[in-house]
Amino acid sequence: MTKYITLCTIAVFVCCGVSAQNKKQAALQLKINGIIKKMTLEEKIDMLHGNALFSSGGVKRLSIPELTSDDGPLGVREEIKRFDWNSANWTTDSATFLPNGAAIAATWNPDMANRYGVVLGEEANARKKVVMLSPAFNICRMPLCGRTYEYYSEDPYLNAQLAIQSVKGIQSQHVAACVKHFAANNQEVGRDSVNAIIDQRALREIYLPAFKAAIQQGNAYSIMSAYNKVNGYWCSENDFLLNKILKKEWGFKGVVMSDWGGTHHTVAAANNGLDIEMGSSGTYDQWYFAKPLLAAVKSGQVSEKTIDDKVRRILWVMYHTSMSENHPAGSIATPAHSKAAYDIASESIVLLKNDAGLLPLKNNIKSIAVIGDNATRTFALGGYGAGVKVKYEVTALAGIRAKFGKTAEIKFAQGYKANYLANKKENADYNKPDQAMIDEAVALAKTTDVAILCVGSNREYESEGHDRKNLDLPFGEQALINAVTAVNPNTVIVIMAGAPYDLSEIKRSAHTIVWSWFNGSEAGNALANVLKGVVNPSGKLPFTFPVSLQDSPAFALDTYPGDGRTAEYKEGILVGYRWYDTKKIDPLYCFGYGLSYTNFGYSALKTDKKNYKPGDKIKVSVSIKNKGNVAGKEVLQLYVSKVNPTVLRADKELKAFKKILIAPTKTIAVNINVNINDLAYFNDKQSKWVIEPGEYKIMAASSSKDIRQVTSFFIQK
Repeated sequence: MTKYITLCTIAVFVCCGVSAQNKKQAALQLKINGIIKKMTLEEKIDMLHGNALFSSGGVKRLSIPELTSDDGPLGVREEIKRFDWNSANWTTDSATFLPNGAAIAATWNPDMANRYGVVLGEEANARKKVVMLSPAFNICRMPLCGRTYEYYSEDPYLNAQLAIQSVKGIQSQHVAACVKHFAANNQEVGRDSVNAIIDQRALREIYLPAFKAAIQQGNAYSIMSAYNKVNGYWCSENDFLLNKILKKEWGFKGVVMSDWGGTHHTVAAANNGLDIEMGSSGTYDQWYFAKPLLAAVKSGQVSEKTIDDKVRRILWVMYHTSMSENHPAGSIATPAHSKAAYDIASESIVLLKNDAGLLPLKNNIKSIAVIGDNATRTFALGGYGAGVKVKYEVTALAGIRAKFGKTAEIKFAQGYKANYLANKKENADYNKPDQAMIDEAVALAKTTDVAILCVGSNREYESEGHDRKNLDLPFGEQALINAVTAVNPNTVIVIMAGAPYDLSEIKRSAHTIVWSWFNGSEAGNALANVLKGVVNPSGKLPFTFPVSLQDSPAFALDTYPGDGRTAEYKEGILVGYRWYDTKKIDPLYCFGYGLSYTNFGYSALKTDKKNYKPGDKIKVSVSIKNKGNVAGKEVLQLYVSKVNPTVLRADKELKAFKKILIAPTKTIAVNINVNINDLAYFNDKQSKWVIEPGEYKIMAASSSKDIRQVTSFFIQK
């Protein structure tokens, strides 16, 4: 009886809570409707387009402020002038440089995505920014995309879990997250002209799930339409994407904002779901959503009801952000923010190879040669992508000196020149090795106990606005690597980059490889602590490294970059590891791969039942043992496969994951759930999700290729 009363009491509180929330939202809508009634049509139109580079209009007469925004994938960008891209020369706008999107994905830790979001939100508040244009998490469809470093991964489930927490973190500070780019912005070549032809199944299963999760579970307040077309229509005027799916099917309450210069028409964009037009140039009152939109309303091509809906959405966002109660003051570039950047970077670093057991570096090392341009290069700025004006950024060399300098002599040689600028159409000889620099590096490496080679890419070479031409390491780095490893048997190769590269030769010839990223203000300290063993590496690759570019589906099927007008996604749902595993193609490094300074053993995988029906939840348990003598974090990856499917299915699909810290020699029983409804496929012909009955396999894995335990279950009709 007591249990019954308790349950009833809980139910009453839950119902009352829901009712109170509904009443609050209803009251807010009444308030917003009252404001809209007081506005002239001209005032409404003024709110629907940019009035400066990073703001759209308010209504001073009614105390409605501008809606201010700023770039944010790597941190809040420096303050620029109101009407051009030049620096405003503030002295108070130095922010925290946060690890890039692929680095966040490599943590496989939603808590780290949340901490990223909280820092971004707090720093946005300190700068009086209402909308942060972040997170960006388009699928890594092919490895050359210039924005792969900025995005998350090739997997929709991993993307979704990180996006939810990133959005929640940003918005916990009463700042709107603007998730982007909706949808299928998977290449930079021809991004503002290409028409991505994608069947609805691939769209629903691969390219939309993270956006849906960010909206429905993260409650994102705003979303940015992509530059490209999807199935014949610009994303900024795509009725199927913006009205039918986003606003009606998903119940999105917030604002759809165009990418800068990504609006093409007045009437089509207004009627098909765009709410705010943003851009970089031109006379603001001549934009599509300025005087032309006013004329379209007066001529009856766009209804005032449609305009009111857009204004209502903007005000709804404002009452949750800049006009909200108890709005946080914010803070910027604080020690706590540096700690968050360090923790994310530390968990993102991936140990690719440690065959000789060289890492962690031993205490008896007396001399270290640090070689490579990336050892002293900073990554907060560069290329076309938004950067961060930082108070400080710890380079690899600085981090290594701080960690090892008291007990070992640290010497540096540049090794190569990174002669490449993103804003140049031609970068002559950027791949040519500099023999004099190589000779200097070799001479140094001969004299030291250990050589640490810091190579890879940079923010100029990987940049918004262009895709890479190939998978080769740039700047003649391979010649440097070959020369140094030939003279120093204790060479650690550290690759700093944001996207897959061809590491075949390095993998064959080197015994120690570490993958870092554009890893934020604390990158050097995080790297040094991994090399020292203060941090046991726990990063896992968020995308597949192919052996050859022709192994990648977009290249195997000759669908990239398209013919200049159209890119047909012929691979359908077989993106990333789904393609490699289903087609039995061995990658260089697989999705989810990453080593540790310890080893983990898996046992006792089981499900709570053997038979399930739609709507059920599978309760999965597995035991993981740390078999070594140092604590480590392992990422349990659960993949599911349909046995004898009646339609094309990927060989396996990631459906759950969890990162766990395990003490030396200890075993932890890990419990994790998989929703049966998440095992559905999208039936194109019926335009609905279908859960196929029959046998399934569930796999507990350390990567997509390293399956440790398998068990079966069944779904009943």
